[in-house]
Amino acid sequence: MAKQKACKICNTIYEGDKCPKCESKESTESFKGRIVVLNPEKSEIAKKLERKDKGNFAIKTR
Repeated sequence: MAKQKACKICNTIYEGDKCPKCESKESTESFKGRIVVLNPEKSEIAKKLERKDKGNFAIKTR
């Protein structure tokens, strides 16, 4: 199983060479916390974090 990484630009958590959301190759394996957004239109947390798309996101990247 590949190690998960978090994009330093958009905080998306992914596996692979580059971020699937923003195509950036700037990533880190050191991140804190995880938020899973399933329905961004109805999620209070997604609104507070200004997330308008579904996915796994890191709370903080280093």
